[in-house]
Amino acid sequence: MKTGLKLPSVTFKTRVRDDTIKSDNPFRWLDKTTSEYFDGKRVVLFSLPGAFTPTCSTYQLPGFEENFTRFNEKGIDEIYCMSVNDSFVMNKWAEQQKITNVKVIPDGSGEFTRKIGMLVQKDNLGFGLRSWRYAAIVNNGVIEAWFEEPGRSDNHSEDPYGESAPDMILKYLSSSSTIAAE
Repeated sequence: MKTGLKLPSVTFKTRVRDDTIKSDNPFRWLDKTTSEYFDGKRVVLFSLPGAFTPTCSTYQLPGFEENFTRFNEKGIDEIYCMSVNDSFVMNKWAEQQKITNVKVIPDGSGEFTRKIGMLVQKDNLGFGLRSWRYAAIVNNGVIEAWFEEPGRSDNHSEDPYGESAPDMILKYLSSSSTIAAE
């Protein structure tokens, strides 16, 4: 993806809590579109190979959660974590990680990830199709800045992490606000 491009239009299949449902599983399906997530907001979107995986669970998701206030102070309205996992997995992962600020977006079929050119095969790990790790600043549905890990390829032997880390995005936001202020 490149800066200045509009995000693809996709409908995400989500599960949301509904307290009107009286059962042990008070959740219902809710379709949410790209527009509903991104229009009228400046957000950080980051995507990763999979929920419950080591780097994603130890560094990336917790790092964005812990720095939510700092992002907010830099003009970010929301932080979204996307993965080619279904809503059941993403919701349970967010619960297990005690996430309260970052919102998870399930791209269960990989449609969004494919449309932005970040879908890769991870058959070498038994994962199937997954997202290459990246982050973006998205302003009203348009990519403002793009942070992609190097070496994107199918069945990559490593899982690089650094370019899409919270500190890199905060560094960009700090330098861009300094430039804007001059």
